[in-house]
Parts: sequence; structure tokens; C-alpha cells
Amino acid sequence: MTVLPALQAELASSTDQLLATAASLSDADITAPSLLPGWTRGHVLAHVVKNADSHLNLLTWARTGVKNPQYASLQARTAAIEAKAAQPAARHLADLEDGAARLAAAVRDLPEQAWSAQVEGMRPPPHPAWYVLVRRLREIGFHHVDLDAGYGPHDWPEAFVHRELHDCLAAWPREQSTVSEIHLVDPLHQASTPADHDKPRPSAGNAAEATARWRGLGSGPVVRGTPRDMLAWLTGRSDGWGVTLVPVGQSVKPGPGGTGLPEPPPWLTMTAPADLPATPPEGYP
Repeated sequence: MTVLPALQAELASSTDQLLATAASLSDADITAPSLLPGWTRGHVLAHVVKNADSHLNLLTWARTGVKNPQYASLQARTAAIEAKAAQPAARHLADLEDGAARLAAAVRDLPEQAWSAQVEGMRPPPHPAWYVLVRRLREIGFHHVDLDAGYGPHDWPEAFVHRELHDCLAAWPREQSTVSEIHLVDPLHQASTPADHDKPRPSAGNAAEATARWRGLGSGPVVRGTPRDMLAWLTGRSDGWGVTLVPVGQSVKPGPGGTGLPEPPPWLTMTAPADLPATPPEGYP
């Protein structure tokens, strides 16, 4: 047994959740701003659709052995998103459903040996085709939050949080880091929700011992928080809710959220970790 069935099941569940959110949006909702600067919700949904097509390209590459770029170019990707962003909500939903169905069929029908084929995104390094499932889960998980339509970091599956933190550390940009250490602590309460933003911030750093410490990350302060809150901050999906400085009160230049935290370091500077196993492992990470 490999990790493939678990990743496929997680992808099916995450896709269904995204489709449910998309089905709840009106035409007016589509034109409202998303959490991504300069993008409406329509831009986000159009991007997720184009991303499904791009991953189909990579699976075709893996199946045929003929290089099939993820996107023709960055400019072509941007133009395709702009062309679809303002279409009606029903059209967005239909496109999402169609793209998800075609990608699911390609995943289901990919020969076993093709999962080990090397493919490559728009940035290095190359990676085995099985990692396409991880990348698609990443796109859905983060962009679902970006829709700002009720789904937030508190809804991420635990497996998603664990895997994304693992890959974040594996591709850590040490020369551009804004922190020197990260301490992860067990959550002692339910994850915060948007409704909690006006309440006093929890001080997880004072309430529990760290269960994991990332050291040698670069220069800057030490920060602490639960895995879920840390991932939301590192990926720009929160202003640092639940993340604290160690020691609390350490003086740094405040980030954009006014939390006293530094700006998070650049995220996802690599398409995939450089040392992935060629064949699908039993579990990942």
C-alpha cells in the first residue's frame, strides 16, 4: 500500500468542499474581492480551474513520457484567468466540476509505473508525478481560504497542515528568513475563526511546551504557535493570529497586521522538496 489512496481520498474530499462553497456564491459574490490583493473571487476560481488543467498536463507527461509543460507561459496563464474571472457564478461552478472530474479520471487511470515519472512545474526542481496530488491539494486548500467565503484555516484537515508544514521546512529560504526558530505547540483549544479576531489573542507560547522546534532558520526572532496557526501565518492566510514571539514582548518591527510579528519569510520558493522518493512512499511525509 502506498500513500496514493490516502492522497486521492483527501483530494476528493477537499474538492467536494470547494465545490460546495462555489455553489453557494451568487454572481455578486463572484465579483467581490478575495483575500488575494487585486483578485476577485472569480479570479481565484478561474485560477483553480486552470490549475486543474495544468496538472492534467503533468499527468499526461508522466503517462506518455513526452514533455508537456504545466503552463505554456506565465503570461498565458494570467490571460486565461482574466478572461474567465468575471463570468457568472454558474459558469464558474460548471468549470470547476468539469476540471475536477477530468483530473480525477486522469488520476484514476494513470498506470502504476507512471507515478514515478519525473515532471516539472514552472519552477525547479523536477519531482515525481505522485507529488502532483500534493500540489493539487495545496492549491485547493489555500485558495479555498482565499475565497473568504466561510472556509478558513480552522477547516484545514490535520493531514494537510502536517504535510504543508513539513514541505515548508524542507524548502525553507534561509537567506531570506525573517525568523531564527519556530516552536510548534499542541493546540489547547479549537482553532481560531474569523469571528474571534476582535478577541484577545491566545498566548499558546505560555500555555504549552513546544512539541517541535525548527532551528537554524536564519536571522530574526523566535516565534511560537500551534501548527495550524503557524501555517496560516507562514502562508499569508492570517496576520499572525495565535503566533507569538519568544520571549513574549520581544521588540521587532511590526508586520502588516500590527501584531508585533515580523513579515513571514517568502513561502513556496520551490515547487517541491528536492529529495522526494521517486516511487510513491507508504506515507508522506
